[in-house]
Amino acid sequence: MPYSVRELFARLIKCEAGGEGELGMKAVATIVMNRVHVAYGEYQRVCQGDLRKVIYQKGQFDCVKGTIAGKANPQTIWANPPEKIHYDIADWALSGNKVYNIGDCLWYMNPFSPRCPSTFPWNGTGKLRTRIRKHCFYSPTELYKDT
Repeated sequence: MPYSVRELFARLIKCEAGGEGELGMKAVATIVMNRVHVAYGEYQRVCQGDLRKVIYQKGQFDCVKGTIAGKANPQTIWANPPEKIHYDIADWALSGNKVYNIGDCLWYMNPFSPRCPSTFPWNGTGKLRTRIRKHCFYSPTELYKDT
């Protein structure tokens, strides 16, 4: 039986940002919901406002990949059951709440360095907006509209 959308979202939050503290997890949840609600570009075209489609969109989240670089991925949404905090943050985001300084950001990444790249993804569709703990957050550029 497939996970409910709430369960799936809580698992994604834990897997993608479980070590980033409450603010970091809420920031990642905000990104996911921004992808659900964006009115143009790739996420609207491919996912059509469906949270499940956002989570499972190919190439978006390492946590939904069974393998990475040809090796089994030990950190997946299936291997890491969520705790109360992850459900609480999923409920918070599903209720329409957002981290204010994330704004319209559609992407985040961990650069594994003290500095955030000025653009991400590498095709130039996102520009750096802010950093929260280890994650850098990116707002869409004009190029994103044509994706």
